[in-house]
Amino acid sequence: MDLTIKKQEEVAVIGLGYVGLPLAVAFAKSRPTIGFDINPNRISKIQSGIDLNNEVSQSDILRAKNLKVSDDIRDLKTATFFIITVPTPISENNEPNLEYLIEASKLVGSVLKQDDIVVYESTVYPGATEEICIPVLEKVSNLKFNTEFYVGYSPERISPGDKVHTLENIIKIVSGSTLKTVEKVKSIYEEIITAGVYVAPSIKVAEAAKVIENTQRDLNIALINYLAKLFHTLGIDTHETLAAAETKWNFQKFTPGLVGGHCIGVDPYYLAHKSKEVNLPPDLILSARKTNNSMSEYLASRVEDLFLSKGININGGSCLVLGLTFKENCPDLRNSGPHKLILALKDIGLRVEVCDPWVDPYEAKNIYEIGLTNIDQVVDRTFDAIVLAVSHHQFATLIPHLTAIKDETIIFDLKGFLPREIVSGRL
Repeated sequence: MDLTIKKQEEVAVIGLGYVGLPLAVAFAKSRPTIGFDINPNRISKIQSGIDLNNEVSQSDILRAKNLKVSDDIRDLKTATFFIITVPTPISENNEPNLEYLIEASKLVGSVLKQDDIVVYESTVYPGATEEICIPVLEKVSNLKFNTEFYVGYSPERISPGDKVHTLENIIKIVSGSTLKTVEKVKSIYEEIITAGVYVAPSIKVAEAAKVIENTQRDLNIALINYLAKLFHTLGIDTHETLAAAETKWNFQKFTPGLVGGHCIGVDPYYLAHKSKEVNLPPDLILSARKTNNSMSEYLASRVEDLFLSKGININGGSCLVLGLTFKENCPDLRNSGPHKLILALKDIGLRVEVCDPWVDPYEAKNIYEIGLTNIDQVVDRTFDAIVLAVSHHQFATLIPHLTAIKDETIIFDLKGFLPREIVSGRL
């Protein structure tokens, strides 16, 4: 393999979502880059400078003169360095769904050439790259792994909506199937990563490092969610307790709430899958998942208790839920925790409306069959209950200015975001 990093060498990024588009735009600053996606509408939007995920600004897209975005596989034939960033969700049975990854591997395999490198960024369980992806590349390309083409793994670490920890200033883990491969993978990524590149000793180590990052967070949040339930039963305010505990230097800061999104609510199942394969029961991992998945029903029961305490009839009662995305100040609807809460609130008899200024109404309707209420419409409405599910910055001053709030209106704050004196209850 030629280790020379040629400036004319083209990078191809497969999948232009939250991970892929920022990567493609970053690489296009220094070398020819092909951004590929199977969604022609997404390609059309990006060509106009529009990122529907709000991760990359219009000016940055339009300034990326070395970037070509396409849904035509023929445009990939000139690339020599492929980065696959497609989603790796879970099935209805909470098992890994590698369908997109396999299809992307087939696509790249069909254009793979001598000495090309394929790097996977999608989250997988340890061993998946070598056990699942490489055989697909070999079969479709009719090339021999580690002789005629090479593979690396470099886990994505982007947090959607986070404008501080962006692609360039997050340390990048890289790995490769040979020493020469990892040297070249490291050199390519160093062109765009200012925070530095960490070389993992193997592909499996890099895969494992990624999947445990979010599994650890899931376990910690599950503990805090359990404590929130306990403290409520004991008549103790959870947020006040956490504030006191955080005065110790080594107390880790986690807050209770709904767990969703593309990583924390998904990655633990990938690790659990591999754990079961080697006959090591993943009880701890799955117990945390069970705890966090139970929060929607628990929170709905808390709202129901407030209705009872105020003597308000809950059947047919009106409820405004503020927020549908999985986190604040971000349009990402994947694995939405608020959606599960909305279903739970409907199950206890409430008529639920949803307001989220960050969400495309078409996406809300298409994904969850939810029709959104505009934020400028809610100030003139009266609701029996208002539930703040996501702490979007627009909601900070909304509730105090809702002129139609009745004295008995229930305001439940999941995030500890609103002033304590105006809420009826909080997690």
